[in-house]
Amino acid sequence: MAETNFVDYVKIFCRSGKGGAGSAHLHREKFTPKGGPDGGDGGRGGHVILKGNKNYWTLIHLKFERHVFAGDGGSGGASRSFGLDGGDKVIEVPCGTVVYDADTGDFLCDVTDDGQEVILLKGGRGGLGNWHFRSATNQTPRYAQPGEPAIEKNIVMELKVLADVGLVGFPNAGKSTLLSVVSAAKPKIANYPFTTLVPNLGIVPYRDHKSFAMADIPGIIEGASGGKGLGLRFLRHIERNAILLFLVPADSDDILKEYEILLNELAQYNEELLHKQRVLAISKSDMLDEELMEDIEKSLPTDVPHVFISSVSNVGISELKDMLWQELVKDENRHVTISHKPMDISLLDDDEECEVSDDEYEFD
Repeated sequence: MAETNFVDYVKIFCRSGKGGAGSAHLHREKFTPKGGPDGGDGGRGGHVILKGNKNYWTLIHLKFERHVFAGDGGSGGASRSFGLDGGDKVIEVPCGTVVYDADTGDFLCDVTDDGQEVILLKGGRGGLGNWHFRSATNQTPRYAQPGEPAIEKNIVMELKVLADVGLVGFPNAGKSTLLSVVSAAKPKIANYPFTTLVPNLGIVPYRDHKSFAMADIPGIIEGASGGKGLGLRFLRHIERNAILLFLVPADSDDILKEYEILLNELAQYNEELLHKQRVLAISKSDMLDEELMEDIEKSLPTDVPHVFISSVSNVGISELKDMLWQELVKDENRHVTISHKPMDISLLDDDEECEVSDDEYEFD
């Protein structure tokens, strides 16, 4: 995938179709000069429908489609002929897309499964023809209903990565290196902060032909929940992960403090993230001897399982996989959707799109 092709935020204007007008026609024939009302109903306006598609991994295909209009319903005709229904507009989106009202920030819908369809905007109902309004006292009604108007809405679509394990850590903690070692993904790796600018996905093979998905999230810095660094742009991807794998390098000044800072940023963004299962991995451990490991281990949190790893020398990688798999199988329903809170639209510009990229999604 070329640079700038990763888009996980788009804002578009949608409009459903308006309903067709009913007909006020009166039946007339050569030998039936006063045949009475026979106006048909108007057709339904087209819906705007969202459909999950597992073959999409980004919202790039909607980047330049800023206006989505469904078809209008046709008007009714003589002889109780119904108008045609307006054509539905189907928008295919990747699984894990969340939709908000761009004006109010209210949550609208969530598309998580392949083939799942959600009617985002309903088309207007068609108006009734004058045939429905005949009565004993009004046998020739000369009026009919107009169709219902279309519904217009500015919407924001956000993509949240679906993965079993999400890597959480500061820039240059070794997240991309770990992903490249345990899977066939090939994220960009370099010795400077924010090398990873987009989430990368990899499938991690396990024993007996089992596997699980791991996501490399761009680095978090202190204050990310308030918009610093890459800020809110990628914190939302962590919401979809069943397990959070915290990566703290062994050469950090204070491993426990870094872990607590990361945990606090997640709590500031969404407190429900604290209920997710967590694993702590001390990366770059090839520079430690047993004595240093024992000293560091005394300061680590006791409520979170931990392991010392080195992606370069392959130390502790098997133990890490075993630990992650054990945590995954604890919860059979591990893809739990976090409840949606109103989105602060003020933090985003009207035309802001997350399209910076030096990486791409990688799947085995």
